[in-house]
Amino acid sequence: MVALAVLGGILVARNRYEEPASAAADSEPSREEFVTDRERVQQLLRENGGRMKQSQIVDSVDWSKAKVSRLLADLEDDGRITKLRLGRENLVCLPGHEPTASKSPEQVNDD
Repeated sequence: MVALAVLGGILVARNRYEEPASAAADSEPSREEFVTDRERVQQLLRENGGRMKQSQIVDSVDWSKAKVSRLLADLEDDGRITKLRLGRENLVCLPGHEPTASKSPEQVNDD
């Protein structure tokens, strides 16, 4: 009886520590899991025609308004995005996707 209990315990313990091959393959992280927050915002902008309102970005990600604001400020400082004030909102644009009306006359003539 004791031998049976010990044998059962060994089998249970062994099954716990041996992961099936299919489960191991499923648990390998994909490239999407390693996307940085900055890359995620830029990808979101590309998927939405190169520009979005800041409030739409906040709604699309599970981050606070403050985190999105800091992240966008960093991206703007690096020249990766442009933020344009529209009333009480910000329009966030990838370079080259700014509305024509927001450009200076020299920039419009260059395009």
